[in-house]
Amino acid sequence: MTEHDNNRITLSIRNLSKIFRGKHDQVQALDDVSLDIREGELFTLLGPSGCGKTTTLRCIAGFEKPSSGTIDFLGRDFTSIPPFRRNIGMVFQSYALFPHLSIYENVAYGLKIRKLSRRDIEDKVNRIIQLVGLEATQKRKPSELSGGQQQRIALARALVYDPQLLLLDEPLSNLDAKLRVYMREEIRRIQQQAKVTTIYVTHDQEEALSISDRIAVMHAGKISQIGSPDEIYENPISIRVADFIGQANFLACSVQTDGDPVLWFRSTEQITLENSSVSIRNFPDREGILFVRPEQMEISADANHPNSLRGEVKVILYLGSVVRYYIEIFQDHDPQEILVDQDRRVRGVELGDPVAVLVHGQDAKLFPAEQKRQLEQV
Repeated sequence: MTEHDNNRITLSIRNLSKIFRGKHDQVQALDDVSLDIREGELFTLLGPSGCGKTTTLRCIAGFEKPSSGTIDFLGRDFTSIPPFRRNIGMVFQSYALFPHLSIYENVAYGLKIRKLSRRDIEDKVNRIIQLVGLEATQKRKPSELSGGQQQRIALARALVYDPQLLLLDEPLSNLDAKLRVYMREEIRRIQQQAKVTTIYVTHDQEEALSISDRIAVMHAGKISQIGSPDEIYENPISIRVADFIGQANFLACSVQTDGDPVLWFRSTEQITLENSSVSIRNFPDREGILFVRPEQMEISADANHPNSLRGEVKVILYLGSVVRYYIEIFQDHDPQEILVDQDRRVRGVELGDPVAVLVHGQDAKLFPAEQKRQLEQV
């Protein structure tokens, strides 16, 4: 249970669809999307390009009109309310700062449009610029700031008038890798201090996992799974989700059981998944796909280790926090390469060595083979 489980639902989307019609064809950008977002949480829409995440965000903001479905925010039907009356703050991918205005003027712009008093504008601008940690930049122009500073100013401008909902559309995509890591932590800090309900759009899985309270994984205009970061990563409900989030190994096998599931691979090898929650009822044709993360496997220098897969070390990469082994699993005439991440180098294991790869039952997950075939056909 997360800290937001007892909070009220502030945004409720039901059966949202969006069709873009051209002269000769049409594109279904959203297909029956439904989700609830809780007060104060950071909710991320995650998926590859073209999956519908930005279209969902633009429908919430009012920049796109849904073809069907409803968007309810605090009891108000957003579909009939123009964007400027929705009290939403939005940060765009390009930041959209006014280049000819100072930082102070950029942040104050929305408050002037709302005709607040000069004293109120000064108080709000000073407070929000302090929140983002850029008090010394108020007289500068956007071109005089770094990319990370511009991003924080864009965030300050969106927050200065106390929006009830904050929308962030891939706000870190223009930053270099190291700055993205720093800024995602800053966004999380600012969002929690401001206590504003936030919807975050990204295609970066690590970014989503690190800052979100919950994540909706999207594909082809539909939601594939909604859950906390650990639920999405550790217990994906489909091969599609498992394949998109993080590194993954998939091995075809036949499934048998007289107790704990027994997996037979195309060679004569077998693995018994002890302490596994796998139900054989999900595999009526006995064909399955073993899914396991690289860090959930273990390498043994004893190539004859029982209850393991035999293979040969093809590549060893030292990545700092982990050592990644590329292991070619012996699968008759169709060998397959898998990834195995270890905390440190395995003593006695070098390139070309035969090894055993151990799979622990409580970490492994089985999917019906039909899911893999459907994924390959897309």
